[in-house]
Amino acid sequence: MRIEVVTLFPDFIAEAVRYGVLGRAIERGRVAVAASSPREFARDVHRTVDDRPYGGGPGMVLKAEPACAALRAARARLPAGSPAIYLAADGEPLTQAKAAELARCPGLLLLAGRYEGVDERVLETEIDECVSIGDYVLSGGELAALVLIDATVRLLPGVLGDEESARQDSFVAGLLDWPHYTRPEVFEGRAVPQVLLGGNHAAIARWREKQALGRTWQRRPDLLAKLELSAAQRELLEEYIAEHRAGDASQSD
Repeated sequence: MRIEVVTLFPDFIAEAVRYGVLGRAIERGRVAVAASSPREFARDVHRTVDDRPYGGGPGMVLKAEPACAALRAARARLPAGSPAIYLAADGEPLTQAKAAELARCPGLLLLAGRYEGVDERVLETEIDECVSIGDYVLSGGELAALVLIDATVRLLPGVLGDEESARQDSFVAGLLDWPHYTRPEVFEGRAVPQVLLGGNHAAIARWREKQALGRTWQRRPDLLAKLELSAAQRELLEEYIAEHRAGDASQSD
């Protein structure tokens, strides 16, 4: 996969992608990430990329001419079928399913905005879709672009050391992940759940699914409401809730 990011801070993108899973994926040739700036396409001596908004109001707006020129140049370096995405607070929410969809694309063209936003004509002519990483506002789209890149690239074949890691991630089955433990067996009086120590893989799988269901019930009931649970899952969830409430009752005594 090849990813092109159009941003006013290309060095920020170039530096950030050097680390962790993403950095290793680049080293192995699984993905290539490049960043370019609209300033390269500004025609005036000051390389101006922003101007005051028509109609008045605070802040500045990214100008159409340099933004469109940068996007078109970046698009020319990408394979056909690579969507152009603007990182925006009013975009489609970035979900695990969306990341999986993007991971099937041959490439991605990302526009990271700044200031009060981008001239709407840029979006009308050069952008295929808008994506948001959450219901909050950032100073610019660079961090959002990096989040999208990381969430997508880790799903590409051969990127993770263990392919099972991606299949067991939170949200893959619509649930949050279960709790994880490693050595030591006891830390500051807190022991690893006994079921994880016994080597009974069926019991471990049952415990993990119950914890995933229960954690989603506690922390993200909105996700749980979207799922059609099997009879076995409903039984596990009811068991978790009963244990949870019993634990709360014992602490209050």
